[in-house]
Order: sequence, then structure tokens, then C-alpha cells
Amino acid sequence: MIDTYKHKGLRKQLVINIKQKGIKEENVLAAIEKIPRHLFLDSSFIDFAYQDKPFPIGNGQTISQPYTVAFQSELLKIKKNEKVLEVGTGSGYQACVLIELGAKVFTIERQKDLFIKTKTFLPSIGYRPRMFYGDGYAGLPAFAPFDKIIVTAGAPFIPEALITQLKVGGILVVPVGEDIQTMISLEKINENEIIKSEHGTFRFVPLLEDKADGQK
Repeated sequence: MIDTYKHKGLRKQLVINIKQKGIKEENVLAAIEKIPRHLFLDSSFIDFAYQDKPFPIGNGQTISQPYTVAFQSELLKIKKNEKVLEVGTGSGYQACVLIELGAKVFTIERQKDLFIKTKTFLPSIGYRPRMFYGDGYAGLPAFAPFDKIIVTAGAPFIPEALITQLKVGGILVVPVGEDIQTMISLEKINENEIIKSEHGTFRFVPLLEDKADGQK
């Protein structure tokens, strides 16, 4: 688990890159600069880790491009000690960014192999979100309500359970669509009123609707 001066220099360049693309929040940029993204990738991709691109992580999943991670993080407007639900742990990179922003992270993953791999890996580099294996569409009602909720895979619709588990005043960020997704943020004004905003198009792997193995 080596993080060299070269890696740190490449991260600085990555931050300059995503800043030029429009990311403004200094705490988000600082999180991207701090987290050693190359450690999240298979060895064959390590040399490319600080390009602003997604890469495969197995099980048909990807680690999102840093700009997308930063963009979603910025939309969440994280405040220190907020309780955040992440749907789709994947490699754990987004969860680490949220932790660096001061959030208490609860994250759920439906791919069992990926869940086991990430649950072992994250503590080895100093990050300890609360991790759960299960169906992201159902959220985590036992730990609700959440200040913020982020979905890190393309959803064909916004799961109602996630809106229910969002605190009044909270923000939900979710990419919605089949092949290409529209990034949507929802702000819960009260139990009956939601403000919906659209923030351009992205491409994510799909959030699978079926329940996780063993959770049926």
C-alpha cells in the first residue's frame, strides 16, 4: 500500500483538471487530492489511476471518474457529522470522499463479492464506513432518517423508500435513466413537498432492481 510523491503529484494534477471542469468546493477538491485512488484499482490500471476516467473493478461495476464523484459530492452540500446513506458502495472510493468531508457514512452494496472485498480493503487504508450487504432500493430503514442520500449507479426511477428515509431539509442525489442518466437532486422541504433539480447528463452502470442474494 504505497503512496509515493509521484502519486501525490498526479493527484494535484487531477484536482487542477476537475477544477477546470467546474468543481468549486475546496473541501471536495481537498478530499480528491488526499485519497490514493490508485489503491482502489487492479494493478493493470494503476498507471492510469489519476486520469479523469472510470475503470472496471469487477462484477460488472466501475469506479466512477473523479469528476463525477466530485460533482455528486458537491451537490450533497455535506456538513460535518451529517449522517449519509450511500447506495452502491462499489470500490468504496465515493464513501471515502464523504468521510473526508466529515460525514458519518452508511453504505450498502448488493454485489456480495464486491461487498466482501471492499469491507476488507477500506479499513486497511484507514476508512471505516458502516457497510451493509443488501438491496439499495430498500435503503436502510433501521438507521433512517438520513441527512443526505447518494445513489452511485443509474436508477430507472427514484426509489420511494429513499425519499421516505430522507430527513426534512435533506438532499438526495441520484442519476436517473436507462442508458444515459440525468443527475437529479431532491431537497425535502417537508413530508409533502420536494424540490427537484436537474444537473446534466452522465453515464453510470445500472442500479439493479432485484434483491441481493440471500435478501429475497
